[in-house]
Amino acid sequence: MVLSRAWTLVKHFEGAPKLSDFKMKEIQLPKVKKGEVLVEAEYFSVDPYMRPYSKQKMKEGDIMIGEQVARVVESSDAAFPVGSYVLSHAGWTTHSVSEGKNLTPLLANWPDHVPKSLALGTIGMPGLTAYFGLKEVCFAKKGEVVLVNGAAGAVGSLVGQIAKITGCKVVGSAGSEDKVQYLKDIGFDVAFNYKTVDLEEALKKASPEGYDCFFENVGGYFSDVALRQMRKYGRIAVCGAIALYNDTTPRKGEYVQLPLIFQELRMEGFTVQRWKNRYDEGLERLMQWVIEGKLKYQEHITRGFDNMPSAFIGMLKGENTGKAIITAK
Repeated sequence: MVLSRAWTLVKHFEGAPKLSDFKMKEIQLPKVKKGEVLVEAEYFSVDPYMRPYSKQKMKEGDIMIGEQVARVVESSDAAFPVGSYVLSHAGWTTHSVSEGKNLTPLLANWPDHVPKSLALGTIGMPGLTAYFGLKEVCFAKKGEVVLVNGAAGAVGSLVGQIAKITGCKVVGSAGSEDKVQYLKDIGFDVAFNYKTVDLEEALKKASPEGYDCFFENVGGYFSDVALRQMRKYGRIAVCGAIALYNDTTPRKGEYVQLPLIFQELRMEGFTVQRWKNRYDEGLERLMQWVIEGKLKYQEHITRGFDNMPSAFIGMLKGENTGKAIITAK
């Protein structure tokens, strides 16, 4: 019998999540039956979507949702041999038994020099979000100007790089000077700290001609200002709204109708599951770019499963540059 440790949701978040909203518990797992697999997590992910999804998809007392990279330690399913690595949706738990439905093998022939934790970031859900959002919602084309906010995060940093690979001019915003430097280091044409500038002036200075594509990760005031900077027939891909997730009452802000009408814009929200039948296409392209050095990555590593809640809270505060990853040990 295997004893697993798991972080559970004690109480649905009111405003910003607190450490007291989580509780660790131990779970005695059953023996592995025919067709089942026992996996042990090695890397965990915390992502902004967990904040709104926890309210929509979880009950108080449930194990926190999320992805992990895990190693198969016992198996009676030939599709998941012992010692192989999988992407698991078991959430914040160190061990789990699965019938295989929530497990996905990592890409075949994963190179030894490429960290397996990238299956939670650059070569995983954030990478796919950037790839398909830019390709299928923004329809970014060579020579166009792309704006990315939250640009130093797991998704935003990849959006900017993929846009550069496509041949676009890329402008990104972030919340610290270190993050701004990181964006410049990975190839953004212009980057600025939204906390220290007049946003409207900064956007006009970065691209006086306006923006063809806006990859939206933040929401709120930034969105209000950016929409007024869009060029005719511009496209806005609404991926996230991290500035709004902790609000307890709806904000009153500007309205999108006038810029949408007069600039004939298209604004579309999306989640990456729309393209789940094409994940292999996206993952293989992302892996190739990583191997070729065209796609750079940075991971914000927190060590130890005990620190999952604090890593999650820190990620929502913007403490990470690149993908936030937690190691099991």
